[in-house]
Amino acid sequence: MLAPRANPDLLGHAEAERRFLDAWASGRVGHAWLISGPRGIGKATFAYRIARFALAGQTGTDMFGQGGDLALSSDHPVFRRVASAGHADLRIVERGWADERKSRRRGEITVDDVRGVGDFLALTPAEGGWRVVIIDAADEMNANAANAVLKTLEEPPRNSLILLVSHSPGRLLPTIRSRCRRLLLRPLPDTLVLDLLERLQPTMSGEDRAVLARLSGGSIGRAAILAEEGGLDLYRQLTAILDTLPHLDVPTLHAFADRVARSDADNAWRTVTDLLEGWLMRLIRAGGRGDSPQKEEMVAGEGKTMAALLSVAGVERWLEVWEKVSALFARADAVNLDRKQALLTAFLALERLAGH
Repeated sequence: MLAPRANPDLLGHAEAERRFLDAWASGRVGHAWLISGPRGIGKATFAYRIARFALAGQTGTDMFGQGGDLALSSDHPVFRRVASAGHADLRIVERGWADERKSRRRGEITVDDVRGVGDFLALTPAEGGWRVVIIDAADEMNANAANAVLKTLEEPPRNSLILLVSHSPGRLLPTIRSRCRRLLLRPLPDTLVLDLLERLQPTMSGEDRAVLARLSGGSIGRAAILAEEGGLDLYRQLTAILDTLPHLDVPTLHAFADRVARSDADNAWRTVTDLLEGWLMRLIRAGGRGDSPQKEEMVAGEGKTMAALLSVAGVERWLEVWEKVSALFARADAVNLDRKQALLTAFLALERLAGH
């Protein structure tokens, strides 16, 4: 898949695009926009699309003449400079590198990553239009970074645009959320995810693509990562281990944890932790509805495992475990805790409740 800054296409978000265009055309565009929604559905692609539109100096006449969208041709000079991170009026804020080799990024955005954002926006635009900052992802900012950005949001310079990409807006300071206009991007429909997967993975079986589409939760980015990282294999191993509850197969669990906790397996780690959190949420959703867990089944046998676990502990107890597991994984990413130990701890928490 193309990186968001180089991707000319935005699929499935016409409503959000129209809302931004309406604000732009009205002359009340606002200085800060919070673009939220699940991971991998196109939020960063949307942010770069807005940035290119603004930096190209588009006007109401221009945009409606193009069919009423934010599209900029991939051969446009602004598109090429944004794609190469070479536009003088655009600054990108993301997690910095954790080592000199730039082999992995830190778990959070620090104050060093956002330092100078206010000064950058206060400068006269080099090309006479707008200065744009994209923060991807805003909920990865630590407290000091968030407070530094808040100061800029409180007194934004003229012709400045701050685009905050957020997977979990609830993690942001309420004062940051209150100073932004909101654009909520919805998960993509399964049919669209399947069409895109067929383009990305033409040799994959239709059955496997269907499972990936369901696991993705409407996120083509997540579906692509699952495909690239052997996500179906990882998921089947994960559910096989869950199926041994309340008596975990400890050797198999250790071997699995060794595979995904290596320092060079960032994507596998994120894939597995996301899959486990998602599995628990589906378990909770099935219990909360009070209907058959088979409706949440992605691969054969999951529904039976979910039903057995719900028979020994109620939804509230499983929700508590989900919250603890989610916090544990977030902490492991933020402060570089031992990943294997974090995964083992998560499974042991499940085992304790399952054997209650």
